[in-house]
Amino acid sequence: MNRAYLVDIDQKGHHMHYSKRIIAALLFGPTMSMAQTIDFDIVGDDEVIANAVRSASLVLSINADETPDPQDYIAAARADYRRILTALYGQGRYSGAVSILVDGREAAGIAPLAAPSRIDKIALRIDPGPSFTFGNATVDPLPSGTLLPESFARGEVAASKVIVQAVAEGVGAWRDNGYAKAAAIDQQVTARHAEQTLDVAITLAPGPQLTFGTLTITGNTAVRTARIAKIAGLPEGEIYSPEEITRAERRLRKTGAFDSIAAVEADQIGPDNTLPIELQVVESAPRRFGFGLDLSSIEGLEVSAYWMHRNFMSGAERFRVDAGISGIGGSTGGTDYALGLSFERPAVYGPDTDFFLRAQISREDEPDYLVDKISVETGLNRLIADELATQIGVGVLTAREVTPSGTREYTLITLPLAATLDRRDTPTNATEGYYINLEATPFYDTTNDLFGGRIFADARAYRSFGSDDKITFAGRAQIGSVVGTTIENAPADFLFYSGGGGTVRGQPYKTLGVNSIISGEDVRTGGQSFLGAQLEARYAVTGKIGLVGFYDFGQVGADASFGGNSDWHAGAGLGLRYDTGIGPIRLDIATPASGDDIASSVQVYIGIGQSF
Repeated sequence: MNRAYLVDIDQKGHHMHYSKRIIAALLFGPTMSMAQTIDFDIVGDDEVIANAVRSASLVLSINADETPDPQDYIAAARADYRRILTALYGQGRYSGAVSILVDGREAAGIAPLAAPSRIDKIALRIDPGPSFTFGNATVDPLPSGTLLPESFARGEVAASKVIVQAVAEGVGAWRDNGYAKAAAIDQQVTARHAEQTLDVAITLAPGPQLTFGTLTITGNTAVRTARIAKIAGLPEGEIYSPEEITRAERRLRKTGAFDSIAAVEADQIGPDNTLPIELQVVESAPRRFGFGLDLSSIEGLEVSAYWMHRNFMSGAERFRVDAGISGIGGSTGGTDYALGLSFERPAVYGPDTDFFLRAQISREDEPDYLVDKISVETGLNRLIADELATQIGVGVLTAREVTPSGTREYTLITLPLAATLDRRDTPTNATEGYYINLEATPFYDTTNDLFGGRIFADARAYRSFGSDDKITFAGRAQIGSVVGTTIENAPADFLFYSGGGGTVRGQPYKTLGVNSIISGEDVRTGGQSFLGAQLEARYAVTGKIGLVGFYDFGQVGADASFGGNSDWHAGAGLGLRYDTGIGPIRLDIATPASGDDIASSVQVYIGIGQSF
């Protein structure tokens, strides 16, 4: 039997008032106009309580501009008694008094269908009463090691939301241990008004420990049922876990093939203490396309586009075509282009391991080199934890490279490795959290019979402060090294440069490299090591518009171990952001902040999304 009751002991009332008045001009009916007055009086000066009542009240939320009729006010006033008392309970006030007078009559005494034809004044009179604290506060039984909220304890403010949280924690603890049907079956809540305390005793019934039962999938027409079950990866026969259900939904969502996914637990326990699960899916339109745009006053215009099929072989496989052209109208070499194809198949070795195959043809025309190359790469992506993804692959890259020291052709066998830890709150416009990406690409140069590798790390962190977290400090650090080879033998596009968007704004694109002696000639190349940092202070002026101040630093070294010949430069500037909902439009204006050319020039960068 479910029981829930509140026992009142020795209740006494008192009245003190301060008044806040809201006047609204309303028009009722086609010919009748009137002055509608709403008085809001509340005892005491606790703004938290007053705001809670305001938020709960339907009368105070009625929009006068919509010309409501008296029936609307009567319905809202009758509902407000329960809503306001609930808000007071939420603040630990259990002896409050609520009076809602409609032209001097208590709204509770006016029948719903007997509203007057005219209302001149509504008065809300609220006495919150004293704040109650917890006396005895228990939730039993609980699994070993369960921790209830610290605020659910003797002497703490007895807010009803804390009771709800404590019950949820208790039920959640049982569910986490496989007791999917755990529930509260008995509640005894006693308000002792003389002592201003609240005694709470909640009894839980965990029920039997369950295992995952039969999985049923509904709503799919294009994606095969067997593939959905494999991607979801719910472990039939294993002990029930709500976290496994969350992961299954996340895996399906990550494929991009579904607009919505919902795992519904059966109401009734199945045979042998099993819990049948129904996966309800709504499929997305299979085809999608998009584009990107970046503009720099030095680097020129970059345009990119893609076309994607999100259910290529009826198993939520993703096939994508990417094309991009950059350097249009720029002064940093010629025009670059790239055309790439990629194929991804989820859940090839278990639900968390995906297969990928990628191919790309590209040209990179930079001041120091021209590289035409074709690459093919295949491998596996594996999700180690909810926020940690890894990648391993093998690839073949063949290129023709033109530099001031001559022309050469080479073929590389590569072993790309990567790991990404992403704990940002929002990847496209982060305000809290951090992001770390590590990449290592060992390679074997079949043409020159040598081994080498390129290592690169990118770390970002975000922290917000101030009222409504309007100020965000964002920082980024980058470090890279090309090891096992020399500048002369390393692929030119594996070496590091600094300057321009992505490294140091305000400095011309890739202006910082190193001078090397190659074949007896002094030749400018990229470096074998790189250190970079970007610092930003972001301020949200409005919900859509933001301002940014930034400082960027970059250092390039000739030695893989960050020693030897090296140089550095810096840039600084201001930016404007306009939030589009899918990411902000970015405008940055920057100038050099180091060397002899401090503030000697201005560069402009326009793009979509934060700079990092």
